[in-house]
Amino acid sequence: MLFHLSIEADNPQRMAQFFAEIWDGEALPFPSVTPGSWAALAGDDRATMIEIYPRGTELHAVAGDNDAAGVRVAPHRHNATHMAIATAKSEAEIYTLCDRYGYAAKYRKRGGVFGVIEIFAEDCQMIEVLTEEMQREYTGAITIENWKMMLQARGLAEAA
Repeated sequence: MLFHLSIEADNPQRMAQFFAEIWDGEALPFPSVTPGSWAALAGDDRATMIEIYPRGTELHAVAGDNDAAGVRVAPHRHNATHMAIATAKSEAEIYTLCDRYGYAAKYRKRGGVFGVIEIFAEDCQMIEVLTEEMQREYTGAITIENWKMMLQARGLAEAA
């Protein structure tokens, strides 16, 4: 079960507000790692949260009995980090929200199995948003057994 994740953004406050709107949650400052960080809180029963750090923040281990530290480095724009998140909003509402924020968005059918709204926030951060119908497709398709069948069909061995 995922409780929170962190990403970086050019404008952490604006990105947090975007996520908060998807969830009907709230965006609040996140002071613990790097100045200028924000968090989007879903306000759900799992305390789901996305932490958004200023672009160029890296997390580094700190020796001894200390929390990890955020260190600012030369920022890069693209990375492999992305997420699929649920929303109670309609597909049309998500497109309207993306238009307002200036984020590119389009419908995609992943592997011909489940739909997502593929968003590129700040022209570099991929976010997949799933409406209630898309969530049903996803949870019906992405099971351990179905994954093993997909690997077998492609001639790929299962990991031990």
